[in-house]
Amino acid sequence: MIKSYRTESGDKNRGSITVGVIGCGYWGPNLVRNFSKLPNCHLKSICDTSRDRRTHMEILYPGINTVSNANQIINDPEIDAVVIAVPVHLHYLFAHASLRAGKHVLVEKPMASSSAECEELIGMAEENGLTLMVGHTFIYSESVLKISQIVKSGAIGDVLYINSQRLNLGLFQKKINVAWDLAPHDLSIILHILGEYPTSVNCQGNAHITPGVEDVTNISLSFRSGRFATIQSSWIEPRKVRQMTIVGTKGMIVFDDVQPNEKIRIYDVRITPPPHYDTFGEFQYSYHYGDSSIPHLEHTEPLKTQCQHFLDCIIKKESPITDGSSGLAVVQILEASSISLEKGGSSVDLHDRVMPQAVKFRGSQLSEPNSAAAGEKAEAVITSL
Repeated sequence: MIKSYRTESGDKNRGSITVGVIGCGYWGPNLVRNFSKLPNCHLKSICDTSRDRRTHMEILYPGINTVSNANQIINDPEIDAVVIAVPVHLHYLFAHASLRAGKHVLVEKPMASSSAECEELIGMAEENGLTLMVGHTFIYSESVLKISQIVKSGAIGDVLYINSQRLNLGLFQKKINVAWDLAPHDLSIILHILGEYPTSVNCQGNAHITPGVEDVTNISLSFRSGRFATIQSSWIEPRKVRQMTIVGTKGMIVFDDVQPNEKIRIYDVRITPPPHYDTFGEFQYSYHYGDSSIPHLEHTEPLKTQCQHFLDCIIKKESPITDGSSGLAVVQILEASSISLEKGGSSVDLHDRVMPQAVKFRGSQLSEPNSAAAGEKAEAVITSL
């Protein structure tokens, strides 16, 4: 039976969600920092295999329990929700074990290593009435919220294409390439802004440092509406670049997340082709150069908003903005990009894929033998951590 949020009489954390965080490597400490400060959250336990990391967390958060074995969090009857910030190849195993134990789950991006794993997690969550949320943090940023509002208002007309760059020096991964590491951010933003799923994916890339692990990739997405998007990802760039350009028929938006204050700039620029021409003199395009503007943005931390949204969805029993279906959509595209890479950049058709808004995976479709095997594997991995 799934627990509701804790409201027992005499509980000092009355009305709060009790949370455990698994993983305190690169991103986990940021999740710990935010959950430890939220008013309707009781962060009870933190898990990491590193003694040094646990000691560091104990110094920063003396009132929070630290453990070396994830089972101590997953099987704790007092813990309502598990937050997973471990390497990608372990996302499914920890999420599966947590859902099986009746816990709500927030798992970092990408949701899992395959769409089949994502579908099974979605089925488990739906079957048991649990909240399953994916950490697509940018969807909770004021910048992406503002861009979505501008696009939906029609201020820049119809979106023609989106170009995104996410480049930096490192951090190199051994088990996933740069597309799986960095592109989930761009994919989640693009899908959120356009509100449609691509029909095909092309991906080219190269492995310059670690054989078999691409450190530079270029993904192209084609959409039924005629729009397209490109995503460049790299671990071997001297500068940190986080820039996205949205080109519309009436204007353009540049989102530069590296800028501390002026992250969004709206350009009143557009090009109008000649309606008809009979002579070369009539063949002239009309170029409109208007003003640019910088909208005001509230200075709120996207991760804090994401963590609070997770708690709110558990309490209110609502579906998260970045639910399992949105995580599945991103992983489906990443899978297609990997196939395209193997085929030298050939187009991979996504027509048979399910629109993210329409994903409904039924628990009855789960294969019991596979599910049991996954559970045994998860238990073995968790016990070793």
